Amino acid sequence: MKNVTKLFSVVMMIFASPILEVHAQSYVTYNHDEAKMNQITVQEIGSGGLTPAFYYDVFHRSYQRSAGSKNKLTYRSLAGVAGWQQVEDADSVKASLEKRAEIEALNVADRQIDLAWLAEGQKITNKLNDFQNNINRIVGAGGTFNDKERWDNYYGIFRCAIKATQDAYMPNSQRKKEYLAIYADICKENETLIKFIVQLNNRTRTAELLEATCSRPNHNGAFARAVYNRWRDAGWKVQSGNGTSDGGSGSADGTVTIQE
Repeated sequence: MKNVTKLFSVVMMIFASPILEVHAQSYVTYNHDEAKMNQITVQEIGSGGLTPAFYYDVFHRSYQRSAGSKNKLTYRSLAGVAGWQQVEDADSVKASLEKRAEIEALNVADRQIDLAWLAEGQKITNKLNDFQNNINRIVGAGGTFNDKERWDNYYGIFRCAIKATQDAYMPNSQRKKEYLAIYADICKENETLIKFIVQLNNRTRTAELLEATCSRPNHNGAFARAVYNRWRDAGWKVQSGNGTSDGGSGSADGTVTIQE
């Protein structure tokens, strides 16, 4: 019986302890401390007074005099005013960013479509093809493969410059300036190449003329034979006529003497 009574007492204590704890917590939570409330009120909004007064008069007199003027409400008000100014600044920044975004959107659209190449591309391509054709004439004009390789490098430079300009992030106005500059360089180098090819042709022809040999046939024997035949024909005419011709005399034995 005593054991049952002890067990019942333990069970009641177990179930009663949470109830007592709840009541204890509720009591502590809702216990009003006027001194603490006054201190919080003075710190927050600056109204009221610190209690107990004698405690602050003795230990915290300087704090008691300045606590009301150093409340948080003043700082909250200043923060609110600064916040309104920040709103105006934020609106101004937002408007500037939106305007800038519109400009950048136009810039992006201008940079994505290469209108400059549509206007200048055919002209540059034709001049580049002429330049390549002239390069192919170097070896035929008497140049070396090293000369051709040198001009092929120039051709590759122009192709690389065109590709870099096409891939560059720049407006069409600037892109057109770059294309025109490349075109001017191609024209300049092409003229220089033409002069070089002309020099190669002239050098080749000059070398051929210098290396050529003059093989004039010797006709002295033919000339002498013709003179001898004419002389003989004249002698036969005189002999057949049995007379004396101008510049010669005949004899009885038929010998013809031609006087010089």
